[in-house]
Amino acid sequence: MPPEIWDRLTTPQPLPSTGVVLATALAALALVLLPGVWPVARHVVTVAHEGGHAVIAVLTGRRLTGIRLHSDTSGLTVSRGRPRGAGMVLTLFAGYTGPAFVGLAAAAVLAGGRPLALLWGVLVLLALLLLQIRNLFGLWVVLACGAVAFAVTWWGPPTTQSAVAYTATWFLLLAAPRTVAELAHSRRRGGARTSDADQLAGLTHVPGAVWVAVLGLVTVAAAAAGAALLLPDVVERLTAG
Repeated sequence: MPPEIWDRLTTPQPLPSTGVVLATALAALALVLLPGVWPVARHVVTVAHEGGHAVIAVLTGRRLTGIRLHSDTSGLTVSRGRPRGAGMVLTLFAGYTGPAFVGLAAAAVLAGGRPLALLWGVLVLLALLLLQIRNLFGLWVVLACGAVAFAVTWWGPPTTQSAVAYTATWFLLLAAPRTVAELAHSRRRGGARTSDADQLAGLTHVPGAVWVAVLGLVTVAAAAAGAALLLPDVVERLTAG
């Protein structure tokens, strides 16, 4: 790696103004709420969702055999190991919470003034994920995400890199609770009976509705914690008032 890039990766950059951070939050909120945009943007959440399954499966000693991403924004991560037990429970739990935790980790990196390091970290994770993709559509989605991240890191000026990093972080933090809300809505209408929450219910004998509530609480808490990291000035004013 050229020395100048390494220096940019390791040297903290000045944090953007509160106004800029709020503008990126509004941009991310539009991606989450606009009906014409969300079905496309949701593929990014699916990448983080299935990536969460994959990482925890490996960390708990399961053998990862492949990941598939589908055009309807669903996905499937297959791993081999014990069909029951803590490893399987944690692997299932890591799906809907994955985008939230990735967003929270990204917020911590940005709070340290390192947007370029965050973008390069995303590239590394996408490259590792690419090795496990087992269908053409999934390959296209991961390559498209990687191409955007690479273009921004390689050719984008620092202001663009920062704006993209903040917007992507906000997007994950805000999108994670929406996907849980969609799951709850689908279950109320009699669908999603093979969802992560229902599989967790089968493993733990805790009702699926309870698992949906827990997933919702975790994702909302992560969004709040991430917002506190990204907007420390706003939090300071609120607590002072």
